[in-house]
Amino acid sequence: MKKTRYWEEKNPMSNHSSAIKRRTRRTSRQQRRGFTLIEVLLVLVILVILGSLVTVSIRGASTKGKINAAKAQIGMFQQPLEMYFLDLNQYPSTSQGLEALLAPPSELKNSAKWAGPYLDKTVPLDPWDRPYQYASPGKHNPNTYDVWSLGPDGVDGTADDIGNWQEAVQ
Repeated sequence: MKKTRYWEEKNPMSNHSSAIKRRTRRTSRQQRRGFTLIEVLLVLVILVILGSLVTVSIRGASTKGKINAAKAQIGMFQQPLEMYFLDLNQYPSTSQGLEALLAPPSELKNSAKWAGPYLDKTVPLDPWDRPYQYASPGKHNPNTYDVWSLGPDGVDGTADDIGNWQEAVQ
C-alpha cells in the first residue's frame, strides 16, 4: 500500500493537486530554458545605446587629436621659415608659399643666398588631407607670416581654423 501523508488522507483531491503541481513545476522549468523576446530586445537596445556613446566619444577624441596634430605641424614650420628669413632677409611671399622652403623660387633676386632646402621632406598635408595655407605678410601676424589649416570644416575664415596666431581670449 502506498504511503500517504496525513493531509492527503483528509483530502481525496490531494493526489490530483500534487500531480498538477508536478506538471506545473515541469512546465515552468521548460519555460525558463530560454529568454523571452522582450528580454532579448531590451539587451539589444542597451547594447546599441552603449555602442553609440562609445562611437561619439571616440569621434570626439579623434577630432581633438587631429587638431593637436595640426598645431604641432604648424609649429614645426617656424624654424625653417626663420632660417629662410635669416638667409634672404625676407619670408617667402604668399605666391611662393611653403614650397619656397624646398626649392629656390624662380623670382628670387639673389638666388645664391638661398641655402635650402629648409625642410627635409615635402610640405605635409594637414590632418584632414588638405594643404596648409600660407600668407606673408599675415593677416593675424602682419610683421611676419600666417600658416594655418582650414580645420575640420575645410572652410577658410571660420572659427575652427588652426593657425600660428594667438587665439582671442573670451
